[in-house]
Amino acid sequence: MVRSEGPQSLYKGIIPSLLRSALYGGLRLGLYEPCKGVLDWATDSSNIFTKIAAGALSGAIATATTNPMEVLKVRMQVSRNRIDGKMMKEIQNMISSEGLGGLWRGVGPSMARASALTASQLATYDESKQIIKRWMNVKEGFWLHLSASFAAGVVGTTATAPVDTVKTRLMIQRQTSNDLYRNAFDCTYKICKSEGLHGLYKGWSAMFARLGPQTTITFLVYEQLRQLVGISAL
Repeated sequence: MVRSEGPQSLYKGIIPSLLRSALYGGLRLGLYEPCKGVLDWATDSSNIFTKIAAGALSGAIATATTNPMEVLKVRMQVSRNRIDGKMMKEIQNMISSEGLGGLWRGVGPSMARASALTASQLATYDESKQIIKRWMNVKEGFWLHLSASFAAGVVGTTATAPVDTVKTRLMIQRQTSNDLYRNAFDCTYKICKSEGLHGLYKGWSAMFARLGPQTTITFLVYEQLRQLVGISAL
């Protein structure tokens, strides 16, 4: 990429990526406890399944809201044309050729991924904290948060890699009569048929290289912000 497109190619889609991150990150973490509260009230219980369901729900809502920015980011990243790589130009091209629905292309797999990611991250983080405190006698603080968030990053990446692969394949596919994949299930079936089950985990290390540090930083900052405003640790 650097040789053929220059160093700036590594930052293609940075603007929609930042816009999405600000909204998506805030929504999925901010909605978690309200969702958990509603589910606690509805089911009259607060177990691990309630936490998983709350994480899945908050992740799905956040993704449905920010999907246009995700599609735009992916399209800009795969564009080799400098002009087409501009954000407003990409938006115009997408709407003119695919309609407004093009902005929500792949929203199903995206919501599934976000649900799996948020549920696996939050449940793993919460359970890891309890295990580490019980087995290693580590008190609430930086090292506990760091260890638990690393575990959440590993589990989150593994849980979402298949959905992420399907979502990306659908997003970069243009709306034509000769689409290779009809929907998410068709895409999953064709990947497994032609590449094997491991095809769904292509690029796991690259995914973890991004999601691992992101998860760690997210939970470390999140816990510090909760402490600053007088809210107990997650």
